Amino acid sequence: MRPNLVAANWKMNGSRADNQRWLQEFRAAPAHCETVVCPPFVYLQDLVQGLVGTAASVGAQNMSDRVAGAWTGEVAAEMLIDSGASWVILGHSERRAAYGESNEIVAAKVERALAAGLKPILCVGETLEQREQGRTQQVVAEQLQVVLQRCPAAQLLAGAIAYEPVWAIGTGRTATPQQAQAVHAAIRSQLAAQDPGAAVAMRLLYGGSVKPANARELFSQPDIDGGLIGGASLVAADFVAICAAAAR
Repeated sequence: MRPNLVAANWKMNGSRADNQRWLQEFRAAPAHCETVVCPPFVYLQDLVQGLVGTAASVGAQNMSDRVAGAWTGEVAAEMLIDSGASWVILGHSERRAAYGESNEIVAAKVERALAAGLKPILCVGETLEQREQGRTQQVVAEQLQVVLQRCPAAQLLAGAIAYEPVWAIGTGRTATPQQAQAVHAAIRSQLAAQDPGAAVAMRLLYGGSVKPANARELFSQPDIDGGLIGGASLVAADFVAICAAAAR
């Protein structure tokens, strides 16, 4: 059985004071599943120190596809590792849409992360327009295929793949468990075409307005192995409740 994973994506939120309060609440609750917390870059070391003694890991929300050097404003994979991070979110829809990250750029970042020893959470997902056009599985397959051309499925096992329908991120709208399961099953099938063993072992996460109220039903689907949590992860009690829903 694949162990569930729940990752917190704080996005561009938080302060040192707020983060300390969050850590106090989180540390007071029992760990229910494997957990990753991804704060903004500037708080990485605070979270690494604050989570000492817990089972939680720390991840970043992005990284450069380049090795260290003359790339002003960028952060290298090795720097994240040096700061104590072991995971990194790559290909989030906000990066794709707002910062022009193409499938090729995302694939290059995944390749660089794996080469450096980071565990990538690769995000894929369709817009509302693409879903209404009936192109959901086509879009997701294209996003994943570009990565698979550079990084075999067996290498991706080090991390996870997160299906995040863009229309459900921060909107309050959530894919039904059946809609989410259908896309997760298609992703697993695509992986199986390259490596059946890796497909069975790959952890597939769902992200898109996951809350304590809907987490258990989503995570009960056969191909959903946890979640990438945005807004709800900013409230420690809600995040803990979502982790509890992922317990196996």
